[in-house]
Amino acid sequence: MSDTTELHIIGGGMAGSEAAWQAAEAGVRVVLHEMRPQTGTFAHHSGDFAEMVCSNSFRSDDDEQNAVGLLHWEMRAANGLLMAMADTHALPAGGALAVDREAFAAAVTARLRAHPNIRVEPGEVADLPEAGHWIIATGPLTSEALARSIQAVTGAEALAFFDAIAPIVHFDSIDLSKAWFQSRYDKGETEEERKAYLNCPMDRDQYEAFIDAILAAPKTEFHEGETAGYFDGCLPIEVMAERGRETLRHGPMKPVGLTNPHQPTVKAHAVVQLRRDNALGTLYNIVGFQTKMKYGAQTEVFRMIPGLEQAAFARLGGIHRNTFLNSPTLLDDQMRLRARPNIRFAGQITGVEGYVESAAMGLVAGRMAASEIRGESLVSPPRETAMGALLHHITGGAEAKTFQPMNVNFGLFPPIDARGGRRGRKDRYKAYTDRAKAAFTAWLG
Repeated sequence: MSDTTELHIIGGGMAGSEAAWQAAEAGVRVVLHEMRPQTGTFAHHSGDFAEMVCSNSFRSDDDEQNAVGLLHWEMRAANGLLMAMADTHALPAGGALAVDREAFAAAVTARLRAHPNIRVEPGEVADLPEAGHWIIATGPLTSEALARSIQAVTGAEALAFFDAIAPIVHFDSIDLSKAWFQSRYDKGETEEERKAYLNCPMDRDQYEAFIDAILAAPKTEFHEGETAGYFDGCLPIEVMAERGRETLRHGPMKPVGLTNPHQPTVKAHAVVQLRRDNALGTLYNIVGFQTKMKYGAQTEVFRMIPGLEQAAFARLGGIHRNTFLNSPTLLDDQMRLRARPNIRFAGQITGVEGYVESAAMGLVAGRMAASEIRGESLVSPPRETAMGALLHHITGGAEAKTFQPMNVNFGLFPPIDARGGRRGRKDRYKAYTDRAKAAFTAWLG
């Protein structure tokens, strides 16, 4: 298992399947380890590779106006197996790419098993390997034994088993005529630190209506196998609201130490704070607002916050079983574990969210590993591409202290130069995708 000419991949989900295909197509011998069906999970129902356990949709297929559609385009351009099989087994879904999930998984499985450079090794891998070339692509349902081994190498705090996700808002959708930049009590040694937060004020009536909406909103429950107790540092906002109407106002919404420059003589009854979530400053997370409210309800409730009436959400909140690494601190830009560079991680365990994002990170990891085995060097995809933007986010672009799983979105991309006049959203998104396609084509070449 330490043959330096072979690539071992643990996990036959979206990321592992795509990584295996890319490496095998590059001429590298691949051993694909999959514990299913011998060892199952509460979410999977078969031993097929790339089994879709939730939705049967890869989301929007619009490669000119949508970041995930652009990711589809990039994967097709890179000879992606999963996109090819998705196109073959597509179902009518408007502008989305939905598939017959059983036929899709069966087709991926057949192609991988038939590839002359791929050998499937059934059974669970319980220990993090010390030698050889490896990709860990075990996803959010990593086995307990392997998770313990990963923790032993990376540290107890480096691997999350339940993530409490606060919503993330696109900065350019926040109304700065109502919100303002200020850290509580103006703390910080630099001007940037003293203005590290965006603040959205509420008067008493707005706060009371907000609490009513939180309490009345429909909530989701843990799935079978996802039971977990809450801890006080990570309480959902609805749980805090249920403990008393003033709880949020004395917790994440406390108004102390802040002065609204738009109304300096008016003391806010409560304040919602947002904190920058990426180095570019294009995304802000709502501090302390992890929630189990259903997605539709979240959009309605959070747009009650002054300054967020037109908020565009890069991600909504949630609390669920999702094993993932604190990748910005643990992985280098080649997706290698800094503590053991012979190991790469790929897929959802790295902190990307979604089928397509997981597969895309598998594609990149597979190509990088194959290049390394062949004695070559493969630079990372440019940050202007969808794959490059995701890769940069998980390997250093995100704030490590607040790192949470993320879908691909244009907020992760370097901003488009707006010189020559303000672009409308449609033109701006088209500019993002045009730039990305040119950069990705050059990278493939």
